Amino acid sequence: MKIAFHTLGCKVNQYETEAMIRDFRAKGHEIVDEKDMADVYVVNTCTVTAMADKKSRQFVRKMKKQNPDSVVVVAGCYSQVRPDDVAAVEGVDIVTGTASKCEIPSYVDKFMEDGIKQVHVKGFEELDSYEDMGFVSGAENRTRAYIKIQEGCNRFCSYCVIPYARGKIRSRDLSQIVEEARQLIASGYKEIVLTGINTALYGLDEVGGKVPARDYAGELDGIGMYGIEKAIAALNELDGDFRIRLSSLEPAVVSAEYVKRLMKYDKLCHHVHLSAQSGSDSVLEAMNRPYDLQQYMEIVRVLREFDPLYGISTDIIVGFPGEKEADFLDSCALVEKAQFVRTHVFKYSKRPFTKAAQMGGHVAPQIKNERSDRLQTLAKACAKDFAAGNLGQVARVLIEELDADGQVMNGYSDNYIKVYVNLPSGASFADFENTFVDVRLSEVVADGMKGEII
Repeated sequence: MKIAFHTLGCKVNQYETEAMIRDFRAKGHEIVDEKDMADVYVVNTCTVTAMADKKSRQFVRKMKKQNPDSVVVVAGCYSQVRPDDVAAVEGVDIVTGTASKCEIPSYVDKFMEDGIKQVHVKGFEELDSYEDMGFVSGAENRTRAYIKIQEGCNRFCSYCVIPYARGKIRSRDLSQIVEEARQLIASGYKEIVLTGINTALYGLDEVGGKVPARDYAGELDGIGMYGIEKAIAALNELDGDFRIRLSSLEPAVVSAEYVKRLMKYDKLCHHVHLSAQSGSDSVLEAMNRPYDLQQYMEIVRVLREFDPLYGISTDIIVGFPGEKEADFLDSCALVEKAQFVRTHVFKYSKRPFTKAAQMGGHVAPQIKNERSDRLQTLAKACAKDFAAGNLGQVARVLIEELDADGQVMNGYSDNYIKVYVNLPSGASFADFENTFVDVRLSEVVADGMKGEII
């Protein structure tokens, strides 16, 4: 059969889709593009925003129109929290949540036999053990590979439905992480990205979910290396010319003191995604984020003291219930002060089961749109300012792509700047693809920098 996938949302979903692709291929099926005619369409959903839910429903309808005889499988976070709603969408044949994704090929076989609609969604309380999906050969391109190390979240930020979609924190066995990384490095991957639902929580299920160097610092002082550091330390010891990148560190989990522990690992990229969500202390408190602006900026200070050009990216929500103009301006001030390499701006979206959905003071859509536009404009300007601080520096860039004209290559620096360089005259892109090159950065452009290979 021909199988097509459509994946929404985070890198974890992309990783899990790659695992499902591997499993379908192992059973002899052909993987085709979602635009092609397929026998089976698998929609791996996200539910972070109402728009993500809407996109999932739209894609189901689109695929059934494309091939009315196809089997449509809906999996992931949306179907986990709203299984009845998903099952009621016309054209959906199989519904599964965030667990048992490795069973989907078997579910499809069963549907082919009897044609009976299936719903396989565990209850929230049942999402209590790590489901290892095995090794994935690479989830983005030929140079960068993701490794899922952790599942679930216990922080329950007031706006976020993901703990209900993914369950309690569960960590992958460290030996499996190391072995998958070893195989990926042997296959030629030069960048290993550690990802999870809340990556900073890795390993904390071993200590009852207690948060390092924050809520329970005194109780954890004597246990030695713990949390995400254990995974970083183990990978840092592997042989090979590669680098490690963290998909994110949560300031709701780590502190400046804990971040200092990570500085000694030489293969760890000088870049981290550090979700702020707001620059206003009152909004952070309403969000149930257990830090204030001063504590957040202390982490930024530690990173920039270690390396003044340390790349920090972030997420910020605008229009959270009760957010005033002054609160929004605090977020703007944070973006200016922190000089993020990239800022992802989200408009608050009411989510089921969350405390924020029941709060008063919901911000009008037009105000959310206006604040989003203003912050995105500011964020782009600040990203250019951060890039300008790198002028004249020599960056180690992993070359990934060649433009359509065959003249300009691009890749990312250690601190997450997209860098463009000319393909040397008479050279072949094959000589540069998936290799590290030293580039002197010479010009700021819209989405990164230009430079010259040295």
